[in-house]
Amino acid sequence: MSGTVPSPGLVRPQPRRYRARGRTYSATVRAAGPIALLALWWAASATGLLTPDVLASPAEVLRAVGELWGNGQLPDALTTSLTRSGLGLLIGLAAGLTLGITTGFTRLGDELLDSSVQTLRTIPFLSLVPLFMVWFGINETAKILLIAVATTFPMYVSTTSGVRDTDPRLIEAMRSFGMGRLALVRQVVLPGALPSLLAGLRLSMTLSVIALIAAEEINATAGIGYLMSQAQSYARTDILAVCILVYGLLGLTADVVVRLLERVLMPWRTPQGATR
Repeated sequence: MSGTVPSPGLVRPQPRRYRARGRTYSATVRAAGPIALLALWWAASATGLLTPDVLASPAEVLRAVGELWGNGQLPDALTTSLTRSGLGLLIGLAAGLTLGITTGFTRLGDELLDSSVQTLRTIPFLSLVPLFMVWFGINETAKILLIAVATTFPMYVSTTSGVRDTDPRLIEAMRSFGMGRLALVRQVVLPGALPSLLAGLRLSMTLSVIALIAAEEINATAGIGYLMSQAQSYARTDILAVCILVYGLLGLTADVVVRLLERVLMPWRTPQGATR
């Protein structure tokens, strides 16, 4: 009854209240870590703990950015590297999505393909570098295909999982209304698997940057990797730091793009940790 007095020793439950956080506060907290690292780097260089032959100071790195941008080396290298990474990523996403839908949606595809793809997935893509050099030489094809192979499997695993998790009752209901297989995949299965697809996209985009670093070690004559090899030859730690930061920013940009896609395609989802 509503007038019942709680028994002694019992505690009335208190629902946890969450405090809303503004975007400015969230952005400030996210930026605190990188700013702290930058401050430590600057202080170590200023006090002599970090010498230029070990790692250039932030000021020297900024000067190197101006030098490389002014003579056109950095824009050209960025264009070349982004082209390689983008083409390889597109091929890998298309292959992973196609294979994932085939094995996740059809029993025959699962029986024919899944064991083979899972076996190939366990092979480190770096071990394929010598073989790709034998097959394709040292041209752009080997670099692009290496990135494609590296990005195929995360997309495949995520797509397969998302397709298999689609509610079978919903699929049967749509079939009873006469929906064809292609329409079923396009209008029911893929929208239902969207969270898994975006998770696979995030992993693949991040891995495309890692694979790009490995690919540009294959006798590259252009790109960020070529700048790194040239800087290594002349012991230019400032340029080496620029290239490393560029790779890091590319990975961060890839993650931000996927987060934006999640907000656009799934606006009903609350950002992770937003209510804590």
